[in-house]
Amino acid sequence: MGVMPITDSMFLLGESREHPMHVGGLQLYDVPAGAGDDFVGELHRELLTMVDLKPLFRRRPAGPVNTVGQFAWSRDDQFDVEYHVRLSALAKPGRVRELLELVSRMHGSLLDRHRPLWEFHLIEGLQDNRFATYTKIHHALVDGVAALRLLSRSLSEDVDERGLVPPWVVRPRDQTRAPRGGGNDLAGNLRAVAGALREMVGMGPAAIKVANEFFREQAAASPFQAPRSMLNVPITGARRFAAQGWPIDRLKAVGAASGGTLNDVMLAMCAGALRRYLQDFDALPDKPLVAAVPMSLRPSDAADGGGNAVGAILTTLATDLPDPADRLAAITASTAKAKQLNAQLTSTQILALSAILTAPVILAAIPGARNLTPPPFNLLISNVPGPRNPLYWNGAKLVGQYPLSIPLDGQALNITAVSYAGSLEFGLTGCRRSVPHLQRMLGYLDQSLAELEKATG
Repeated sequence: MGVMPITDSMFLLGESREHPMHVGGLQLYDVPAGAGDDFVGELHRELLTMVDLKPLFRRRPAGPVNTVGQFAWSRDDQFDVEYHVRLSALAKPGRVRELLELVSRMHGSLLDRHRPLWEFHLIEGLQDNRFATYTKIHHALVDGVAALRLLSRSLSEDVDERGLVPPWVVRPRDQTRAPRGGGNDLAGNLRAVAGALREMVGMGPAAIKVANEFFREQAAASPFQAPRSMLNVPITGARRFAAQGWPIDRLKAVGAASGGTLNDVMLAMCAGALRRYLQDFDALPDKPLVAAVPMSLRPSDAADGGGNAVGAILTTLATDLPDPADRLAAITASTAKAKQLNAQLTSTQILALSAILTAPVILAAIPGARNLTPPPFNLLISNVPGPRNPLYWNGAKLVGQYPLSIPLDGQALNITAVSYAGSLEFGLTGCRRSVPHLQRMLGYLDQSLAELEKATG
């Protein structure tokens, strides 16, 4: 299927047993009224009949698994749908706690590189007449924004609509569209690389000045200036996952009162929770934690497809400040300056500068490098916009969707939030060994939001 872009292959090159490089999503559904006891089983059997796959979901690394085959895709012509689409069950009545434990274990196992790099799990047995789905897909195939769009476009706002197909299946309207290369043909990739090089070489004095300012203005939150913390340690492949949602209107009210954005308030929620969590272990650094915040560079009208189009900024979390309002003000100022500077650059230039900001993470793979320098940042925190209205899958209402992401070596915790139908759904993915009692963070997030409301009310 052709050469893959370096922005995709880097996730294959950086993967090991201790560092799985797939993202995931946990979706919680209400069983439709009047549905039989075998509703989930029937769904599973129906999914096994759907084998007209989109090309994206037939991709696997070309050539030997541990060689330069990681730089190209091949097509799987022996696709085994029963391997990829699985049915699991909790002991009834399954609680959310047991569901999160099951998903934690699933998220810690590597995807098989001899097959297309994705799995879909239907999970029955939940209490309150609910079921769940857990999807995991390699970051080399899609980034978080693309994965969320693929899911959302496979659902409907109409509770009565039937015949909906899952994200990996070709929809009837897809067959009428002209095929897109998706950046995976050799000629297309060479043209893209050449164009990017021309753009970087031709940045010009004005753009170079902006780039210099980009780094200088983030002096308080620049690579290797983050403090060492209990989160910045070697990790294992086992995962722990915690999830919960909060009404978006609560965060928006705090933002309106303080002059910050929804994203600023989300970061401040995380900052307050992290401050209290680290204090539990007498491990709060004197210097403020620094977060890397991914930003999507994918057009809002982009077609369903794979690949990665993500930049990043660094922001202080101001965890050294005890007052919630002061923390929020510091975060708002930090993110506002980064956005101002990014507005003067093209997407390609942002990608290049973001790579420089986050490149130190790669150095952590070099033996001893982690002990020689401070961490480039303390953790990743993402906020992905999602559907505003409730969605349904063949009559089953989606009542919650929670993202699972990638802890990195030396970055033992990842926090990702996704908006859905008036709620901001948090997914916390951590190294099972390095981030103990992760569930506490949910309570601390709740306390942190309440403190922000009181401080800005």
